[in-house]
Amino acid sequence: MSSYPIIASITDAEQIKHVLNSQVKRVNLMTGTVNNLKQIIGQLHDSRKQVFVHIEMVGGIGRDAASIQYLAEEFKADGIVTTKSNAVAAARQAGILSIQRFFAIDTSAVETAVRMIKTSNPDEVELMPGLMPRIISEVKQKIKQPLIVGGLIRHEDEIKLALDSGADFVSIGSSTFW
Repeated sequence: MSSYPIIASITDAEQIKHVLNSQVKRVNLMTGTVNNLKQIIGQLHDSRKQVFVHIEMVGGIGRDAASIQYLAEEFKADGIVTTKSNAVAAARQAGILSIQRFFAIDTSAVETAVRMIKTSNPDEVELMPGLMPRIISEVKQKIKQPLIVGGLIRHEDEIKLALDSGADFVSIGSSTFW
């Protein structure tokens, strides 16, 4: 998987058809609703994609442990993306992976996020926005999990800089890079 460190960030249903035959192995799903989620995940799994559902952005998915258990059992999601530490624990309980996302808006937010990550122990961490080489490097040194960066990345040199700064993966919405 690390040989192709791009994660497709799907924010619109139209993007699904573009990712099906792409090189990416992973998808962060931020579109759809509880009504069509099983079909979307099925399509992506049929194309050999690992699917992480962003529970705060997909319609009709609750943020409680029962919802995450249902997401794992009924929809067969490989994992979740969340900003909530309690959802990370619920994912672990449900037997699926978790990505804890945080936003680096200032030094205090980064310090708080690192403390949360050490407590909740997600499988991976996503730092947003992904255009901060120094912050990427600092966060990578403070956590043990693989680091994903995303948000506002639009050019190949920005992807390279993020990876060179310590990111393990780059989550990007542009199919050009998939």
